[in-house]
Amino acid sequence: MPAVPQHGQPAGLTVWQKRAMGAMMGAGVGLTMGFLFGSFSILRGGAGPRGVLPTLSQYMLGSAATFSFFLAIGSVIRNDGELPPHLEAARLQLASPIMRSRADGVSNMRLQWALEKQRRSSQ
Repeated sequence: MPAVPQHGQPAGLTVWQKRAMGAMMGAGVGLTMGFLFGSFSILRGGAGPRGVLPTLSQYMLGSAATFSFFLAIGSVIRNDGELPPHLEAARLQLASPIMRSRADGVSNMRLQWALEKQRRSSQ
């Protein structure tokens, strides 16, 4: 469920909500992969002394825990660099020309050439 924007806050998901969404997606992927690899392992080598269901569930839960852990961390890391729009605009204004887009770099370079040409012609 998306977050309802409060007064003065940007719309979107919070870090906690993105972490939870990453964990849920990882759990789904992990359960599926655990089912596939666990089934293959059981068919290939047998279920072992515990039986089919406990062995398959161990594969599935272990895989789900691993995938959900790493996808949750990845979601938080990916969310870490996002800024609200007004702060992103301020960051772009204060950033060096190297940090900006190619079009900004070209226009800045042409402006510097024009200033240098004007300075040489006035000497």
